[in-house]
Amino acid sequence: MNCNLLFTLPAYIANNALGVSFLHILVVEDDVQMAQLLAQGLREEAYEVDVARDGASALEITRNRSFDVVLLDVMLPGMSGLDVARQLRCRKEDVGVLMLTARDAVPDVVGGLDAGADDYLTKPFSFQELLARVRSLARRSTPKAKNVLECGDLVLELNTFRAFRHGVELRLSFTEFRLLELLVRNQGRIVPRRAIVEGIWGERREVEVNTIDAFVRLVRRKLGDTGSNRLIQTHRGLGYSIGVTK
Repeated sequence: MNCNLLFTLPAYIANNALGVSFLHILVVEDDVQMAQLLAQGLREEAYEVDVARDGASALEITRNRSFDVVLLDVMLPGMSGLDVARQLRCRKEDVGVLMLTARDAVPDVVGGLDAGADDYLTKPFSFQELLARVRSLARRSTPKAKNVLECGDLVLELNTFRAFRHGVELRLSFTEFRLLELLVRNQGRIVPRRAIVEGIWGERREVEVNTIDAFVRLVRRKLGDTGSNRLIQTHRGLGYSIGVTK
């Protein structure tokens, strides 16, 4: 089985020793519960997340760190989200800005877009829709070259997070995609469970062994990976691999 990386990784991707990709998101939301829910959900999808509770803090954080996407509430104390967006654009920040607003009147939407937002989402919204908007903004703000991992009949598009097998697109969650990417990048080697946890969830996260096994089962099912000739091999007590025979 031959796995080849084509082209170079896009600029927004930060790579650890195992070559795993991360997006860095800033959540700007003064509602503590909403901010916590958004941050938790995004981190569970393996995004790196910072939180700011007001506009001034958001601008200060973005001076010291770069982000791929900013989730920006319109109604903030002291400085509105519209003002934050304008200042980000005045500073030529190359970041995707998604406005979160309780208002869906046309003047409010136009005002947000004119201020520099790339997209908007009206509260209440589904988390799946939020994830789709985040992925869309990440694609817009990165080079359009098609970054591809190929492994036999499996193709992974790294800058769109899409996977195909036998030419048919697989409906993978972001975490499932990252797991498959990690194994393909390390084709021919056993990837230990601890390396999987650190590569996908981060070294500070405690993840149950059953959680890893559950994600592998999900990916196998979506790959149609059954029988003795499985693409993903289990090495009991060690980890998982692609391209390593037992």
